[in-house]
Parts: sequence; C-alpha cells; structure tokens
Amino acid sequence: MTRSQPRRARGTVGHAYSALNLRLALASFGLVIMVIFAVLAFLADVTWLGVVCTILAIVAVVDLVIIQRRRAARRREEPGVRHSLFE
Repeated sequence: MTRSQPRRARGTVGHAYSALNLRLALASFGLVIMVIFAVLAFLADVTWLGVVCTILAIVAVVDLVIIQRRRAARRREEPGVRHSLFE
C-alpha cells in the first residue's frame, strides 16, 4: 500500500512531511535542465559530462514517479482537498 508520507516520518495529514507539489516542480525543472545539458554535452563531444547529466535526468524521472505515487495516495486519503505548491 502506498502512503502519501513515508512511515515514521515527522508530519501529520495537516502538516505534511514533504511539500509534494514543490518537489514535483523542482524535479520537473531538474529533468528539463539535465536533458538540455546532456544534449549540449553530447553535441560538444564531452561524453563523460553527457553521461553524468543523463544519469541525473534518470534520477529525476524516478523522483517524479515517486512523487506522483505519493500525490495519488494523498488524493485518495483526502478526497476533494486542494493543496498549494508548498503543501
């Protein structure tokens, strides 16, 4: 069962452990930037930097998946509640 917050986390339903919407925005930004940097690095024949940026982009994708699962769990736990960017 997926929960909106990890077990034993300091936080309650009213005060979340992690600002999921903010994490979503930051992970999306990181993904876009790392993809752009990876493409530019490969075009400039700096392969090692392109590989590093590609790995960081993959980490951002994994983080996006985890965030979306937690947001979906939060929607199931609190139907009809709207959250701001910082909640």
